[in-house]
Amino acid sequence: MTKGPVLIDLDDETQEAPQVADAPPVPDLVAPTGQAMQMAARVAARKPSPLSKWFWGLAMAVLGAMVSVAAWDFANSLILRMPILGWAMTGLLGAFVVVLLLIAIREIAAIGRLSRIDGVRQAADTALADQSLDQARAVMKRLDALYSGREDTRWGRERLAERTSDQFDAIALMDLAEAELLAPLDAAALREVEVAARQVATVTALVPLALADVATALTASLRMIRRIAEIYGGRAGFLGSWRLTRAVFTHLVATGAVAVGDDLLEPILGGSILSRLSRRFGEGLVNGALSARVGIAAMEVCRPLPFSQRHQPSVRKVIKNALGGLFSKGSE
Repeated sequence: MTKGPVLIDLDDETQEAPQVADAPPVPDLVAPTGQAMQMAARVAARKPSPLSKWFWGLAMAVLGAMVSVAAWDFANSLILRMPILGWAMTGLLGAFVVVLLLIAIREIAAIGRLSRIDGVRQAADTALADQSLDQARAVMKRLDALYSGREDTRWGRERLAERTSDQFDAIALMDLAEAELLAPLDAAALREVEVAARQVATVTALVPLALADVATALTASLRMIRRIAEIYGGRAGFLGSWRLTRAVFTHLVATGAVAVGDDLLEPILGGSILSRLSRRFGEGLVNGALSARVGIAAMEVCRPLPFSQRHQPSVRKVIKNALGGLFSKGSE
């Protein structure tokens, strides 16, 4: 056994030692999966149990009764002590109750508008399934009545009315309505989808705070679905928007569409591009892609006519338009 330092001669003394900076980056063991959008989908699509419905319903009833009785006693005692101030407070409470009633009426009207659009879409599905021209023309009348108060659809409604008599089958009439009346609305809805996808991707990639990406994904999806409903004529209140959001996410969760993201990004950005991205940036891209899927599903739910094969929006094209610029800036 030798004691002391050992000297090893290199065969090539001119060979430089390897540099640490030249070492390849350590790959992520787990590929991006869009965890924020998946968690937001589970939260939105979660169906409350009957017991929790009864609990919250009774809790709100008891709380409302307690607040009402306390406000009434307060107003009566104030009238006895200071009549002028007491009657003024009573007037304020009455105005507050009137505002609550107006909000309730608006929510009911919003749900009614969504139901009206859903009825038109179901009638269109029936007309296409039965290949009935008479039913399709009845759908056109309901569609014209639905958008009769909107100036931005006047030109499309006039064009549709002029050419309706020239169509001799249900499919051609539905295609005409899509091209003349719904095409501008589809373009506006797609812009909302692209904006929401870009926002979710950016926040997920740049904000490393716990649950911040989930909150952003959920709020952006709620806002996007609300705006899409407004574009198609179904202006929804708070309850209507939440019901619509649950319907969209429930459909996505049931079909498994919200659980896949890489299959859309890789054909657009490159087969191995996600393996070269940072973990956070890749997660942002996947969440943005899933947001685009949610937007397309919201368009299908909110649209008064079902998409034909020719007018069906491409999810990959939407993702490319929404995330293409973001990716090119982030990858340089």
